[in-house]
Amino acid sequence: MSELNNRKAIPRCRIIGVLDDGKASLSEIALQHLAQADLIIGAERTLALFADVMSVQAIRRPLKGALTAVPEVIRAALADALRVVVLATGDPLMYGIAGYLAAHLCVDALEVIPNVSTIQLACARLGMPWQEMKLCSVHSRDAGEWQRGSDARHGMYLLLQQLRHVPRLVVLTSPQNSPDRIARMMLAEGMQDGWHIAVCEHLCLPDEHIHSELSVTEAAGMQFAEPNVMLLWRSEQKKETVIFGLPDTAYQQRQPEKGLITKQEVRAVSLARMQLRADSIVWDIGAGSGSVGLEAARLSSNGHVYAVEKNAADVEIATANWRAAAVSNYSLIHSKAPEGLHDWPAPDAVFIGGSGGELAQLILLCMERMRPGGRLVMNFVTLENLAAATSVLSESGCEWDVLMLQAARSKPILDMHRMAAENPVWLVCASKEAPCSTDA
Repeated sequence: MSELNNRKAIPRCRIIGVLDDGKASLSEIALQHLAQADLIIGAERTLALFADVMSVQAIRRPLKGALTAVPEVIRAALADALRVVVLATGDPLMYGIAGYLAAHLCVDALEVIPNVSTIQLACARLGMPWQEMKLCSVHSRDAGEWQRGSDARHGMYLLLQQLRHVPRLVVLTSPQNSPDRIARMMLAEGMQDGWHIAVCEHLCLPDEHIHSELSVTEAAGMQFAEPNVMLLWRSEQKKETVIFGLPDTAYQQRQPEKGLITKQEVRAVSLARMQLRADSIVWDIGAGSGSVGLEAARLSSNGHVYAVEKNAADVEIATANWRAAAVSNYSLIHSKAPEGLHDWPAPDAVFIGGSGGELAQLILLCMERMRPGGRLVMNFVTLENLAAATSVLSESGCEWDVLMLQAARSKPILDMHRMAAENPVWLVCASKEAPCSTDA
C-alpha cells in the first residue's frame, strides 16, 4: 500500500487523448486535469480547440516540430511542482506522443488517459472490424511524390511494403502524404486493380464526410480535407507466388540464348551462399535480367535490393521483370559500376554477375563497405576473371572459397532423352567475418 501511496505522491504529467468534438470527447476527470493544469502542451489546433477549458494563467506550449525538447520541458516543470498536461489525438499510445515520452521519461511520471482512436472511429463508420486491419502511419517528413525504386528514406516506403503483403490496412495520413498521393503511388506500382479505398474526413466535426468504395484511379485524382483517415482493402484474396528458384522461362531475357541471366541452379546456390536474412541490404552488380536481385528481394522482404546494370537493353528487360515480380523493395539504376554505389547503404550481401572490367576495384569497394558478417558472391565463366578475383581477395587478406557448378538438363532426342550440359560456372565467395584489409 505504501508503494501505491508513493506513486500517487509523485508529480505526474497527464497525457490526454482528445477528439475534434472538443469537450464532448473528454471525461469529467480529464476535463478536471485540463482545467487545473499549469502547463499544457499540444498542437496549435488542439490548444485552440480547448482554450475555454484551460486556466487563463496556464502556460500553453505549441508543438511545432520540436518534439525532442518536450521531455526536458516536462521534466523541469514537474521538478517545479507544476501540473502538466499533454494533449494528443485519440489514443496517445497509438502512433502518438505517449510512446515517445515514455521512452524518455520515468514511467511513474506519466499518466495516459486514452480516448477512442481515429482508427476505431473510421472503422466504425464503415462497419469494418479493426482487429483485422494492419495499422500504418505516414506521419513522416515529406519526401515528395513516390518514384518507383525509392527506398526506406521515402515516407511512404513502409506503407507500400504492407500493401504488397496484407489484405486490409488503415492509414493515418498527413497533409503531405495524403490519400491521393498514396493512390498515385499505387498506380505507379501497377496496383490499381483489386483494391477498394475509403477516406474519412473531419471525424467528429459537423462537416464529417465519408468517401467509400473509391477505386485507386478515382482517389488518385481527388483532394481530401484534413485531417483524414484512409482505409484500403482487397476485393479478392491475393494469390501467393513462388519466392525462390523460379525457372529461367519466368524471366524475360535477351534473345537468342546469349541473354544475361543467371541460370536457375546457379541462382539458387548463389542466393544460398549470400546467407540472406529477412532484413538484408543487398547489392546486385551487373543485374542483367534481374533474376538474382529480384529473388533476393522476395527473400529479404523487410530489406532492400540495390541493382545496377550498364547495358540499356538489359535495364529495360530487368525493369519488365521487376514489374512482373511485384516487389517494391528493389531499386535499379542504369550505370557502370562502381558509379552510383557510394550512394547506397552498406550491404549485408553483394552479388557480382558482371563487372565491366573494374573487377578488382569492385571487390575492394564491396569488402570495404560491407557490414560485419556480410557475404560477397561472384559468378564467373572465364578462367581469367576467376584468377583475377581470387588474386585480389588473397592480396587483401579476405577469407574466400571457390565452388564450381556444372549442371546438365534433360532434353528430348527422338522418343528418348539425353543430358545436355550447361556451361560450368565458378562461384567465388568471400566473407567479411575475418579481418580484411582493403590496401591494394
